[in-house]
Formats: sequence, structure tokens, C-alpha cells
Amino acid sequence: MSELLREAAVQAAAIPAHRQRLFIPGPTDVAAEVLAAQTAPMIGHRSDEFEALFARCEAQLRQLFFTKTRVFTVVASGTGLQEAAVRNLVEHRMLSFVNGAFSQRWHDVAASCGKQVVRADIPWNSAVKPEQVANALQDALATGPVEAIAVVHNETSTGVMSPVREIADTVRAISPETLVLVDAVSSFGGARLATDDWGLDVVLTSSQKALALPPGLAFCAVSDRALQRARAVSGRGWYFDFLRLEKSRQQQTTPATPAISLMRSLAVQLDRILEEGIEQRFARHARLADRTQRWALANGFELMAEAGYRSHTVTTVTNTRAISVNALNAALARQEMEISNGYGDYKDKAFRIAHMGEVQESDLERLFAAIEHFLTGQKQ
Repeated sequence: MSELLREAAVQAAAIPAHRQRLFIPGPTDVAAEVLAAQTAPMIGHRSDEFEALFARCEAQLRQLFFTKTRVFTVVASGTGLQEAAVRNLVEHRMLSFVNGAFSQRWHDVAASCGKQVVRADIPWNSAVKPEQVANALQDALATGPVEAIAVVHNETSTGVMSPVREIADTVRAISPETLVLVDAVSSFGGARLATDDWGLDVVLTSSQKALALPPGLAFCAVSDRALQRARAVSGRGWYFDFLRLEKSRQQQTTPATPAISLMRSLAVQLDRILEEGIEQRFARHARLADRTQRWALANGFELMAEAGYRSHTVTTVTNTRAISVNALNAALARQEMEISNGYGDYKDKAFRIAHMGEVQESDLERLFAAIEHFLTGQKQ
């Protein structure tokens, strides 16, 4: 156990023991010692102490991103980094794959930045597949260059996980100069994303989902060739300028004032993640997903996400039993638990059970027992 983690554990001793309450796809519950780390005395953001904290976190984040290049840390949500990727890496034209609400958002973000966005619609509840990428990219290239493609790895609204490794391979085979931009907001820390080995140019995420941190921080791994591309792009802005972020990163700091308290929590949580083991953490999330899917089917529900492409971090359950999701959540609230209703058009037609971050098998069993008790009452 690291000294930082040991100190946080002491601070957390006065906090009630962790009890999983939130089974929603973010924000997720945060361990007591991670919360307690925010209460440490403030330090200057241009101090040696902060630079050491920053360097420590960035090195550990590079392990989680499976990259040897760089990871930027910003005070924002994942949506902020969607905009950053577009502003830094697309001068004129990009291809955006839309198969859910958050890939729709990335498309809208790109359009709002004044880019020419070629939209490729994929049926919701389905993954973006390599053959669809090939067709859409070839069609788009017929009318001009495509500087980047944008795809969501784990669509939070539907519980679908797309095969980004195969997608990246397809893009490189057809248009090697096209960058591959990946939103991994609801999968990072719960599923493998090998940035360098898979040839991904940007992988972005935020703190409040599978990383099990308080909201407020966002992170992105950026490849060397993406950083080089940014040098030729105008209108990158200031706050999210990759070149500015890189210059500060090399000095172990940030261009603007960072969220120091959140960085302290980040340092403790990264220690906890590495102590659990990265591969062990991925395996735990996969087990939880499998258990949730089996439970849903065994209790008369169906799964909305396409078979073979179901998320490791959130399961979207079709409400085939026509239960009141609001009434279910009211019952769960009395036991200090909560799940998510279906997103957007799927409200009341589905519900989402997140099994990310600090969730353990015992937490899921407690949740399932409570839901089954509610379902029994519905029969009377």
C-alpha cells in the first residue's frame, strides 16, 4: 500500500463504511478514502508538491490508457474533451458514427464547432461494426478528405460496446491519414482500451463513471501524430488547446488552475485501482455484466443491446414486464439504492443497471434481491 493511500485510509476512518447506493451510469459511488483525500490542506498549483502530484497521476493514467505518449487532465466533463478533440484535430471535415444519445451529442458538438460533419447512422442498440465503418468512410472519401472519425466505445444510453480495435484497423487500411477519435467515458477503467497497440489517436473519458471518482475531471490520451496534426489546425481555442496542454504537461502542470482537491482524490483512487490490478478490475467488470444479464433474462426481462456487443459497465434491460421504473426506484430508495430509467425515447421502456467502479458481486446480489421483492409485490 502506498503512503498516499495509507494516509487517506486514516482520514477515512471516521467516515461510515462504504455502502453501494448508486447503480446508475454516473456519477458512481466513491470510496470513503477517496472522498477523504479532498479534505487535505490546499497547496499552490505552481508548487513542487503539485508538480509531483501531477506527474504521479499522469504516469499512472498512462498505465490505464496503455500509452507511452501522454495523457491530458482537464477540469471538465467528457463532453468538454469531445469538443477539444474536434477543435484540435479537425480543420474542415470529419465522419461521425451515431448509434446512441452520446454519439449523437458528439456529432452535435462537432457541428456546433463549425465543422463539416458527415453523419453515419447506426441503429440504436447496435454496435458500430468494421464493415459499416468501411462503407461510410469510403462513401465520405468519394467527396473529399476525412480528417478524423468519431466513435463512442461504450454507448451509455443503450449499453452497447463497439469494437474500436477492429474499427481502427479498418480506418487505417482505407485511409491511413484519418485520425481515430474514441469516446470511452463510460467504459474507461472497466474495459480494456489499448491506446497505442490499437492505433487510437484520442481516447477520452471522465472521472465520475468506471473510475469511481467525484465528477469534475476529464482525461484524454493523445497520440504523437494527433499532436502533430493539431499544429496545422486553426481555431483550437485556448482552454482545450492540445499544444498548450502539452507544453504544461512537460513541466508537470496545467495551463490553468487545476482542481487540486480532485487531483488528490485521483491520486488515491489510482493507487487503489493499481492495487486491485488493472486486469483484475477488467475481469470484475466483465463478471458483473454477465451476472446482470443472466439475472435480467431469468426474471422475465430482455436485453436491449445487441448480443455479442454488450457493455461491461452498464446493462440496458428491456421493460418487458411493464413495471413502473419510478415506483421501483422509490422502493429501492427506501433501501438506499438507485438504478436509471431508460434514456430519452427509452424512458419507461427500459431501465439501466450500472455495474461499474466500486461495485462488487455482493452489491449486485443485494440490489437484485430488492428488485425481486418489488416484483413479487407487483403480482399481488
